Amino acid sequence: MNKEDFIFGHRAIIEAIEAGKDIDKVLLRKDLGGELAKDLTVKIKEYGIVSQKVPVEKLNRITRKNHQGAIALMSAVGYDSLENLVPRLYEEGRNPFLVVLDGVTDTRNFGAIARTALCAGADAVVIPRRGSAGATPDAMKTSAGALVHLPVCRERDILSAVRFLHDNGYRVVAATEKGAKDYTKVDFTVPVAIVMGAEETGISQEVLRVCDDLAAIPIAGQVGSLNVSVAAGVMMYEVVKQRSGL
Repeated sequence: MNKEDFIFGHRAIIEAIEAGKDIDKVLLRKDLGGELAKDLTVKIKEYGIVSQKVPVEKLNRITRKNHQGAIALMSAVGYDSLENLVPRLYEEGRNPFLVVLDGVTDTRNFGAIARTALCAGADAVVIPRRGSAGATPDAMKTSAGALVHLPVCRERDILSAVRFLHDNGYRVVAATEKGAKDYTKVDFTVPVAIVMGAEETGISQEVLRVCDDLAAIPIAGQVGSLNVSVAAGVMMYEVVKQRSGL
């Protein structure tokens, strides 16, 4: 890990949080204590940053310097927000096309989806702050550099994000084997957000309930579903197909 990929020490991390730096996750020693550590914990909660309690050995593998039991892993790219992105896309006269990931945790899947999204002309990928792969160096590598060019919106939670998109004129389409509609029968020519679910559990029930369409990709054979990055590619290129009039 390069030194640019992390910040260590309580005060340095607090200052980075307050300065609005894009932090992917803060690793905290399991038995961390003291007033400054308490201040850091409060700041992490205040800004909704993901944190994880880990053994000191894991911290020591990242750096042997005096990390004080706290290391912040930095995002490889700057995150955007739907609140900023949505009006900007409309102002630019675009027909918006977003990909929303509800709990995709594998960095290789995330990177592969981002790569396909950029190739398919998507305007952004949306992820939650917690329970999701982020724009880490590993994801950057898998994306073949796509994450440098493709906006990533990291929202507090996907349910709120989907409601926000619906309220702003998007057709929200969930890709799920529970869907009653063939994915090719969905109208993707309007402003659209495609929702893809977690590798093991799929899209949460709360999110499914607020989507406009539940779209299924036909599956033959003994395997019940596609890998999420493959399924995302199928869905995205249906958008390309419909919008190009093929």
